[in-house]
Amino acid sequence: MKHALSSRLSFWSACAAVAPILLLSGCHTQPAVQATPVSAASVPVSSEPNPQPVTSPKDSSDAFDSKTFTTTGPLVAEQQADIAAERDGRVVSVAVQIGDHVQTGQVLATLDDRALRSVCDSQKAKVASLQAQVHEWESEQKVEEADLRRADIMRTEKIRSEEDWEHVKFRLDETMAEVARYRADEAAAEADLQFANLQLEQSQIVAPFSGVVGRSSLRLSQEVKKGDVLFWITAEAPLRVLFTVPESAMAAFPTGAPLELTTADYPQLHQQASVLRVSPVVDPASESLQVIGSVVRPSPLLKPGMTMQVRRTQ
Repeated sequence: MKHALSSRLSFWSACAAVAPILLLSGCHTQPAVQATPVSAASVPVSSEPNPQPVTSPKDSSDAFDSKTFTTTGPLVAEQQADIAAERDGRVVSVAVQIGDHVQTGQVLATLDDRALRSVCDSQKAKVASLQAQVHEWESEQKVEEADLRRADIMRTEKIRSEEDWEHVKFRLDETMAEVARYRADEAAAEADLQFANLQLEQSQIVAPFSGVVGRSSLRLSQEVKKGDVLFWITAEAPLRVLFTVPESAMAAFPTGAPLELTTADYPQLHQQASVLRVSPVVDPASESLQVIGSVVRPSPLLKPGMTMQVRRTQ
């Protein structure tokens, strides 16, 4: 009995000694995790530490700011023209100077036309003479036609011989030939008269439209040749402004979009305009397109040819 009790005490003493060791071991032991081997080929290696996304040139439109974008372009008038001499001649009068306002058909200068006036008068007389000749021969033709009708009747009734009838017919044919000849001469003379009148008209240099004289390059007694530019005329309205915008900014310049024009010549001037036309074609070399703006109620300070700064307004 004592031996059995002694054996149980020895067992529980041994358990009590081992229990702290097991408890301490359980507190510091982590669950086992099985490591998965990673192949070096499965992880992409970049040559750059922080590669940046590559943007297309087209993405630059996102950075466009219509509030700060400005460009420049010239002011032009829709009607501008070089006025050239239409014939050779000597200048005998100059009626306008640079800066003068002119109306359509107004005489700007005159070339010597005395010889042409003489030619015109001569041609008029020739035409009148030929017209009289034609009238006279037409009257003669009518008489000859009446004679032939009577000769036809008399020949039918055997009152007039065939020879006499042929003589009457021959005279009529001659008269008709004279009428045709004089009519041709009259037509040629009238053509010459028209040409002389045209040259006479070309002696006067006239304004093709209303505007202002921008340049003048002639003086009294100057000899000019056909094709020589004598004046440059420009209309004052409507005014247009021509400018280009980059392809990335074209969406901000639709037809009708408001514009503001300024110039260093008049710092206080803020001229309003609007987009009138936009080119449908982009220049591949400059990646830009042309825009035409219409100036709204242009200031008297503005002149065709001035360079304007153009800004898109909201």
